[in-house]
Amino acid sequence: MVDISTGTAHLEKIDGEADSYVLHVNGVPSSSITLSDPQRLDFEYLDWMSRIIDGHFEPGPLRAVHIGAAGCALARFVHATRPGSRQTAIDIDALLLDYSRAWFDLPRSPALALRAGDGAVEVEKFRDGSLDLLIRDAFDHDAVPGSLTTQQFFVSCARTLKTSGLYLANVPDSGDHSGLRSEITLLQEEFRHVAAASEPAIIKGRRRGNVVVIASHSPISDVDQVLRTAPTMASFLDSTALRSRLGI
Repeated sequence: MVDISTGTAHLEKIDGEADSYVLHVNGVPSSSITLSDPQRLDFEYLDWMSRIIDGHFEPGPLRAVHIGAAGCALARFVHATRPGSRQTAIDIDALLLDYSRAWFDLPRSPALALRAGDGAVEVEKFRDGSLDLLIRDAFDHDAVPGSLTTQQFFVSCARTLKTSGLYLANVPDSGDHSGLRSEITLLQEEFRHVAAASEPAIIKGRRRGNVVVIASHSPISDVDQVLRTAPTMASFLDSTALRSRLGI
């Protein structure tokens, strides 16, 4: 265990695996990394995100920003599967970024630039229409920081994305969909198309879990088929289905 700017971090080796680790930040599992296989994404919501990205974009490099870096698992995936991509990973914890760079041998800038700062502030610094992909996967313990759930934050996200760009967010859902409903309502004011993906039991409010929220200025590809073949099956809800489910 090591001290970081926001508390502590711990790297846990996965039993029976040669080079697989789980990064815990302040006691919460934050990244799962296999050094020899950047395309392996053990956290189910990251696997869903990777499938959504590949379903939405044609093959080729992307300009991507990750708000909430931790071990940069998804950034490693994009770097491996889309050579030539330029990525920026932002995290509030400068020391955590230093450890992640040392522990996981991350690509160097401009392939992957690491930036310490508040994601809500840093996203303001990107040019209009400059990003293909913007991912929000940031937590303060088990909750999303309030600055990353405001109307102004979503305005900034919408401004920086290209017309064909994609916003993805890891939203913790409590079962009553209150936080999920709030975020989607705000996103619908800035994006023409908003969708979501998660396990059916979570979508139906039967248990808590992660929901991947998707937003774009252009139509979002239907990725229901590839999500249903994921190791942990997920359902895709387009804008119409999402509004019906949440009553918004």
